[in-house]
This record gives sequence, C-alpha cells and structure tokens, in this order.
Amino acid sequence: MRLYTIGFTRKSAREFFEELLGPCGAKRVIDVRLRPSSQLAGFAKVSKSDGDFQFLLQRLCGMDYVHVSELAPSDELFKSYRAGDMTWDEYAERYLGLLAERRVEHELERALFDDGVLLCSEDTPERCHRRLAAEYLQRRWGEVEIIHL
Repeated sequence: MRLYTIGFTRKSAREFFEELLGPCGAKRVIDVRLRPSSQLAGFAKVSKSDGDFQFLLQRLCGMDYVHVSELAPSDELFKSYRAGDMTWDEYAERYLGLLAERRVEHELERALFDDGVLLCSEDTPERCHRRLAAEYLQRRWGEVEIIHL
C-alpha cells in the first residue's frame, strides 16, 4: 500500500494541484485537518455550500475527497500546541496516544488509504500530524510505503 502526504501552506494552487497530478497515481485526498472549513485554508478550504476544493480535485486531478476527522488532533491538543504550551515532542506523544485511544487502525477502512494522500496545512511533514498519522498506520498495518509530496 502506498500512502502519500501533502501540505498546502506556502504553495500556490497551481503548485499544489501539479504535485497531485505528478506521477504518484494517488486516487483520493484524505483530509486530516481539524477544521477544513477554516478561513485560513485558502484554496484548500472545504465548504458544504460550494464544494470548490472538491470540484477542483475531481476536475483537475480525477481524485475523490474525504474528511477523516479520526486522524485530526483534538481541539484541546491543537490549541495547546499552537499556544506554545507544549513542545513538538509532547504534542507528538499526545497525538499518537489519541490515535491509539481512538483505535484508528481498527476503525478506519484500510482500502480507503491505499493510494490516498493525507492532507494538512503544514508545508513540510517534519512537524505535522499527517506524518505522525501515516507512520502510526504504517506501524499498525505494516507494508505501508509513505511518500511525502
């Protein structure tokens, strides 16, 4: 199974969609953001009223979109980290504990993730929960190749 990750911050819409159109062969974007409808999401804002992001994914890339809130951090955890109340290592440990509590490896449909792209806002995966989520699933499911776009 291949599992990709991508962030949209510091990318233009052109750069973002061209990365998805590259040779990766991904089938769907799996949004792992806590608030995909945030005003800060720019071109990647998900709105129930207009569906522009989903439309662009389908039209430009032939990709489906799904929001998987089970892989998003809790509101409390997200706010604490953003406020500087914890280090990255503390955040990572608590986030991985949250995934274990949620039993995501059992609750989520594995086939959904095959050739899927975990989407979050951070421009690089080093300090982003999408990387932690991908690595968590890799450890639990085995045979998951992670590719960061």
